[in-house]
Amino acid sequence: MERVAEAVGAPIPTVQQVTRRPTCSACGLSKRYLMNRAALQHGYVVVATGHNLDDEAATLFGSVMHWQTDALTRQSPALASTHPKLVRRVKPLYRLSELETAAYAFLRGIDYIVEECPFAKGATSIAHKQVLDRLEETSPGSKHNFLFGFLERARPAFERTEDVELRECTSCGQVTTGAVCAFCKLADLVKRRTAS
Repeated sequence: MERVAEAVGAPIPTVQQVTRRPTCSACGLSKRYLMNRAALQHGYVVVATGHNLDDEAATLFGSVMHWQTDALTRQSPALASTHPKLVRRVKPLYRLSELETAAYAFLRGIDYIVEECPFAKGATSIAHKQVLDRLEETSPGSKHNFLFGFLERARPAFERTEDVELRECTSCGQVTTGAVCAFCKLADLVKRRTAS
């Protein structure tokens, strides 16, 4: 698979500096784009990610804190393909905590990364995880109840009644809601600002 730095035109720290976009935002956008593109190129119909209960609860917490209703619509352990060029995404580990996932990997001899991403320093997602960790300490099961309560009871209220029109990016052909996809806009901005 192509590296983010090759695809965007610069490594993530440079992308953050020249765009002033949060590091995790630029990296996440790039990884989603590249994973979808690689899946399409190889004929895969599903991309499975390693998101776990801690990740999902923290994402949900952040989305609720800022009432990002579009994000709440997509908060799910499985997202269907809504366009021929958009592969299905699944999160098979969403019921397991980071600790349970790490314990399983350790017991099975599977290499895994222990440290947080070095570029994530100051990321709001880490702060959200810390808040939820404190809550979990005093009230075990809070993360599970929060996430699964949302999925079972609240998520249907955020599902769109109108369809979003998806089209193909005029630059790369990937799926977007506008004329040019967010990844191509990001890569173009990086290239223009690093060229000078």
